[in-house]
Formats: sequence, structure tokens, C-alpha cells
Amino acid sequence: MTFYDDAPAAERPPEAGPAGRDWWRGAVIYQVYPRSYQDSNGDGIGDLSGIIHRLPHIATLGVDAIWLSPFFKSPMLDFGYDVSSYRDVDPMFGSIGDFEALVRRAHDLGIRIIIDLVFSHTSDQHRWFRESRASRDNPKADWYVWADAKPDGTPPNNWLSIFGGSAWEWEGERMQYYLHNFLPEQPDLNFHCPEVQDALLSVARYWLDKGVDGFRLDTVNFYVHDKQLRDNPPLNPEERNANTAPAVNPYNFQDHLYDKTQPENLEFLRKLRSVMDEYPAITSVGEIGESQRGMQVQAEYTSGGDKLHMAYDFDFLSPVHPTGPRIKEVMERFDRIVTEGWACWAFSNHDVVRHATRWNLGVPERKLYAAILLCLKGTICLYQGEELGLTEAYVAYEDLQDPYGKRFWPKFAGRDGCRTPMPWVRDNANGGFSDGKPWLPVAMEHLEHAVSVQDGDADSVLSFYRAFIHWRKGQTPLIKGAFKVIDATDDLLLIERVHEGARILCAFNLSAEPITVPLPDGDWRHDDTAPFGGRIDGTDMLLPAHQGLFATAAA
Repeated sequence: MTFYDDAPAAERPPEAGPAGRDWWRGAVIYQVYPRSYQDSNGDGIGDLSGIIHRLPHIATLGVDAIWLSPFFKSPMLDFGYDVSSYRDVDPMFGSIGDFEALVRRAHDLGIRIIIDLVFSHTSDQHRWFRESRASRDNPKADWYVWADAKPDGTPPNNWLSIFGGSAWEWEGERMQYYLHNFLPEQPDLNFHCPEVQDALLSVARYWLDKGVDGFRLDTVNFYVHDKQLRDNPPLNPEERNANTAPAVNPYNFQDHLYDKTQPENLEFLRKLRSVMDEYPAITSVGEIGESQRGMQVQAEYTSGGDKLHMAYDFDFLSPVHPTGPRIKEVMERFDRIVTEGWACWAFSNHDVVRHATRWNLGVPERKLYAAILLCLKGTICLYQGEELGLTEAYVAYEDLQDPYGKRFWPKFAGRDGCRTPMPWVRDNANGGFSDGKPWLPVAMEHLEHAVSVQDGDADSVLSFYRAFIHWRKGQTPLIKGAFKVIDATDDLLLIERVHEGARILCAFNLSAEPITVPLPDGDWRHDDTAPFGGRIDGTDMLLPAHQGLFATAAA
């Protein structure tokens, strides 16, 4: 079967780094939001050439892979998450040649490339949808989710869009509604149609042939809808969880039993995993938007070794401050529920308020929580600018680009505040990001935290991230070891990691005052190569404010 935009596969570029198929376990992944990383042509929008130019910065961090947010052809109403051609690079980002050059250069530096695949929906400008909407009997008529109106003309059921309002949009040409879980311009694909699944598997194979090392799968549990289109039941107010959508959004009023997370989704994930397994050392991380049953769905989607490699967890992307007890509860709940799967932890990304602002962290705390994140059992995702300790930027209403923010302003300001351009230098109004007017304004407060400012400062947040990630590479228990919380209070977090005869004790002082803590039982020796200021004095650990120490022992 031939699909739109099928093209001959290029010879797959050489792999990056060690060829072990489980390289992703315990890896550190750096998320790049292309629009805001580096502009190379002065149009105010970041591009692939700009990312290539900045790869040395990423390499100095010591990360294992880059997660590249969407760069596909798109009308950009949702900034690339509304794809109009899965096999084309949008001209604003460059060309397919630029992407191939990016893969080669990253691989030369030992950095793998993970791309963001958006399979649950397309743009309404995609050729598939244009054909599907034209009639009820064309070859792609059932490639999207179409349904008749109720007798009174209202939508088929009560499903809601994450971006506000009904999840159904009327199409006069077909005299039917179509489903959109996000913008009306983002119609949902119909995964009950085998040809749709085949087409998307072909897209995955195309990019694997281009040399990518894995996929971040956007809204992976939204692929399949309930074929009977049953209404979602309401949630009691005390059960509403604002993780999937902001609290101002009535999306949280429903228990989303039928518009997503359907059992048929698992069979598609098995097919996708089968395609990935044809290639060496590929990984996948699924974004599971499921507030009520998040970890249970993670367990289903990552079990058996035949679906997702790992799932992107939302527990630490919430406004809830990660105190010692909170971290203990989340990690122990994960181990209890997700018995076969592997987690991918993050504190920030392109969809949430930056954690330095969300948790009101000072500079010492930003280093402390970086260390805690990098000591959790799982794979770690860092978001661009996190290594600089950036706070959430204020974006005035007249400068807003995000349709989500415009819809719910002023109670929800949208996602632009975490997407402002990366500050590379201080002595430039645009932070060295662009010679033109940036698509979002550069936050003036970010200039004081620019890469050029922190680069030579041994005490900077950037220097800490570099030092800690490089030190962590030599600590196998932190990458692949078992995880145990020894003690967890509002002031203290003690973690032990164990792997093949080696033990590492991670002690963190979460308070603003120095504390003295007894060493746990064992022949612990202080690792003074770790980038923290704590020390051992006899049988006690002396932990400065917002710092910690690491000690080793034989298992």
C-alpha cells in the first residue's frame, strides 16, 4: 500500500554511543523546543541549523539524547503539534537535508536523537483530512472520527476538548461532526481503521530509516476512542485533578472513560514496537495524559516488553512541591503499580510552568532538585533552559501566541512563559537567540542567567548540571540500580541505590539550615568527587543548607 509522501529511505546513519539496546535505561534526555532554541536566519524563529550550531553546548552537558519537539510541516496553530505532512520538515525549520545533518552531527558527538511523533491527530490542512471531509464515500472517508448529530443537531456525545468546549466540530460538506481532542483544526485520526494504523507505522519506519534513535509519542493514550461513542460520566468535585488540564478548564469535570485510553490501543502499540524492534537500539517514551488512572495506564502500556519502552510521568510536573514524603510516596507507588515498566521523570517541559517558579526555588534549591531528579530510578528528561535555572517568563497578553492561553486568559496564561527563547548571551536584547524580532519576547530577567554568564562560573547552575551529569555517568547504581527511600521528611531525603555489589547513599538537606544526620548502618565512605558540599564526621553526615552528600559502600 502506498501512502502520501512515501519516499525512498536514506541509508541509515551510524548509531550514536554504545549499541546496547537498553541504552535508554537511566539515560539523560535533553528536550529541545526548536522554535525557541537558536535562530540561524534572522526570522525570529529557531530552526534545525540553529540547533546544529548549539550542539556543542548540549554535548558539554553530557546528556545521552535529545528529544526534539515537532519540526514537521504545519500551519503552526499549535506550533507543530498540528501536522500537515508527516514526512516533510516545515520550511521555517529548514529542510530534510538539515535534519539529516543534525542527526549525523549529533551522532558524531555521541548524542542520540528522539523525535516527537503526533499520531492521535493531524492538522485539518493534512491531505488525508481534506480528502476525508469531502464526502462520506471517498477512500479516506473513515480515516477520521466522524459521527452524525443527535436529532436536535447537537454533538454526538458530551466529550470535551482539552483546549475548551466540545470535542466535536460540525462539517457542512459531510453534514457530520468530527472529533478533535484539542483545537478544532486538529481532527482526530480513526485508529479503528486498519489503513490509518498502517499509514502511521509507515511514518515511523520512514524516520527510523532517517536515523532517529527513538520516539516521544505525544498523547499516546488518545489514539483510540470508544467505538460506541458513549458519554463520559461526571467526576465528583473532590476527584477532579488538574494535571491533564488547568483547573479553569471544565475538561476536568469528566471521568474520561470513553474518549481515550481504550483497550484496543495496546494492539497498535504492539505493532509499533514490532517496527521499532526491526532497528538497533531504538526507544520510545509515551506521554500518557490520564489524571485518574495515570500509573495504572503506565503499567499497561510498558508491560511485557512488547509495547512502550517507558512512559513519561506527570507526578513531578504538577504544582505540588516535591517534599521528602511526596517523593517517597510517588516513587513507592510507581514501584508498587508499574511492576514491569520503566519511568521517565521530568520537572519541567514545554507544557508546564517552569519548576523554578512553580515551586518557588532559589538558586541553591535549583541545584539541589537537579541532583534529586538525577538520582531517581528511571530515565531523566531535562527541558532546555532548566540547566540555566530559568524561571517562568511573563508574557503580556498582546504578545501571547499560545491558543490555549488566549482561550483561558487571565486565569490560565497558557504555555508561552516556558517557551520563550533560550538566552545565550547577556549583552544582546535578544539574548543571542536571533538577529530578528523573536516570535516570543526574550525575558529580560533571563539575560542575567545566559549561557555566556554561567559558562565560566564554577558556582553557577549550569556548571552544577554539567558536573553532576558527568559524575553520574560513572555511577552505575544511579543509572540502573534498585531504589530505596531510607528516610523522608520535610527537611531530609535519604535514598539508597544498589546495583551488582555497589551501593550509593544519596543524602539531601531540603531545608534552609545546616543539619546533622546519623549515617545509616553500613561501611559508608564519602565520595568527595561528587559535586556537593556535605561531609561525613565520624558516624554523622553534616549537610549544609540545600545541599547533600554521596557515600559509597559494598553491597
